[in-house]
Amino acid sequence: MKNPKTNFLYALYILWLRQLKRYLRSRSRIIGSLGQPILFLVALGYGLGPVFAKAGDGNYLQFLAPGVIAMSILFTAIFSGIEIIWDRQFGFLKETMVAPISRFTIMLGRSLGGATVASLQGIIVFLISVAAGFRPEWSLVPLAIMFMMLIALVFTALGTAVASTLEDMQGFQLIMNFVVMPVFFLSGALFPLDQSPTILKLIAYANPLSYGVDSLRGTLVGLTSFGLGLDIAVLSVVAVIFVGIGAWLFSRIQV
Repeated sequence: MKNPKTNFLYALYILWLRQLKRYLRSRSRIIGSLGQPILFLVALGYGLGPVFAKAGDGNYLQFLAPGVIAMSILFTAIFSGIEIIWDRQFGFLKETMVAPISRFTIMLGRSLGGATVASLQGIIVFLISVAAGFRPEWSLVPLAIMFMMLIALVFTALGTAVASTLEDMQGFQLIMNFVVMPVFFLSGALFPLDQSPTILKLIAYANPLSYGVDSLRGTLVGLTSFGLGLDIAVLSVVAVIFVGIGAWLFSRIQV
């Protein structure tokens, strides 16, 4: 008979593996999710590059690429929550709930799987960025991947929390679109925060993605507004808070 710790780790692994297999088996999902990042890299990176350079801020693609990577992670992570609604409608969630494991274990396993998928998406976009002309600090790429995973966990947990309170996919998509676009555009992913109006700076300081973008920019190109120490501290605290909220809301699901 397995001890509780072994059961917990095995359950986490199975739920994590399910999320990963669903992603790897869906080629259309992988390819389709790359369209928007490529558009941003090409249209903005090269379209606004000369304007950015004339303003004395250097190569815009170098500045933009970390923000686009963070955008890809954000979108993939937060919309992973829709799978909870999908599983609820088709009965799989009910079968999972009757397993001899806690709901916290189920939520954590799903979130870790979703975060891994979002991180893989970020790595793919990173490689596309390199092919497009982005030149990172290769020695710090492993640290950047760690930050990608932390960003992914933050927003996967947020997506799980929101999905746990809803029963239809249309409602989830509307709410997430209302949240995702402001979070992305007001994170400093597309423009330097130090040259922004005060009101935008204040919003950015309260936006978890701002610290994610800053951490990727700091590790990949050596530019940081907050400092990597503050970035990792904020992302870690927010991840714990969102996982806690997500676990509480998930435990209240009625199936």
